[in-house]
Amino acid sequence: MTNTEIIPFKEPRSLAGLAAKPPAVFLPDEKAAERFFGFFTANIRNKNTRRAYYKAACRFSDWCEGRGLGSLADVKPPHVAVYIEGLGLARPEGAGLSRPTVKQHLAALRMLFDWLVVGHVLESNPAHAVRGPKYSQKKGKTPVLDRDEARALLAAIDTSSLTGLRDRAIIGVMIYTFARVGAVVNMNVEDYFSQGRRGWVRLHEKGGKEHEAPCISKLETYLDEYIAAAGLGKDEDGPLFRTTGRSTGRPHRMTQQDAYRMIQRHAKRAGIKTRIGNHSMRATGITDYLKSDGSLAEARKMANHADTRTTQLYDRRGDVASLDEYGKVGI
Repeated sequence: MTNTEIIPFKEPRSLAGLAAKPPAVFLPDEKAAERFFGFFTANIRNKNTRRAYYKAACRFSDWCEGRGLGSLADVKPPHVAVYIEGLGLARPEGAGLSRPTVKQHLAALRMLFDWLVVGHVLESNPAHAVRGPKYSQKKGKTPVLDRDEARALLAAIDTSSLTGLRDRAIIGVMIYTFARVGAVVNMNVEDYFSQGRRGWVRLHEKGGKEHEAPCISKLETYLDEYIAAAGLGKDEDGPLFRTTGRSTGRPHRMTQQDAYRMIQRHAKRAGIKTRIGNHSMRATGITDYLKSDGSLAEARKMANHADTRTTQLYDRRGDVASLDEYGKVGI
């Protein structure tokens, strides 16, 4: 096999469609192209991180081309600094990127340039000394539902159809096991299993972590009724949650976008005005657990967080206290 066949100049299939065009500034020759695409295909295994970092690289490349920076050797620390500063500024067509997103863009460029330096494509990392915006978060911004709203959301689902049974099961897994939506839609039928007369779910979380969680009786019912109605019992290697196949003619594994649209549909039907998304289901479960005097340390384990500081972002017990205090204004 020739070198040209090993490292084509076109984007690998896993990156195709993520940007309008490949980032030309990173592809001046075959050696640079090999190292650049290797960063995303061999070095970054998480597809969400790969997507975000690749888009950041393409955006930076477009910026460089617009300013006459045609090669990697032309890129210096001041250029990266000006680019990062501009990402957060308001523009005529709308506001700039949020601080966490700007920090993510800088992290992507730092890691990518480091990879190119190690591969002897560059002599130094122009993003190494560039500082991103300061950002500290003590409270999560993910919208959550209170207990009554969560119950209303589940009650609004028409479970007389297979689609309704599926949707209730998906939402139930996210709420009652604190699972991320990515782990839920990637479940196979065999990832719901019995152990000690209790149903369990096996979740393949980001970073290659595997996490198992027991199902409360209500969630067992949701999953059992869905699997029985869908006839999935013998298809252990197949996806647990699939589309109906009405648009494509063939059912396939649900995506995060499918789950988002599904949640929006049921939230509208339930009359919920809170702007919720996929992550709101996970946040709702954690918040309700903590409000019920659940242990923060146990919540960290259940949510499969690496640090309790992450779990604390879901602690909204102070919201009720703040509302009570503001309510004392007697005007």
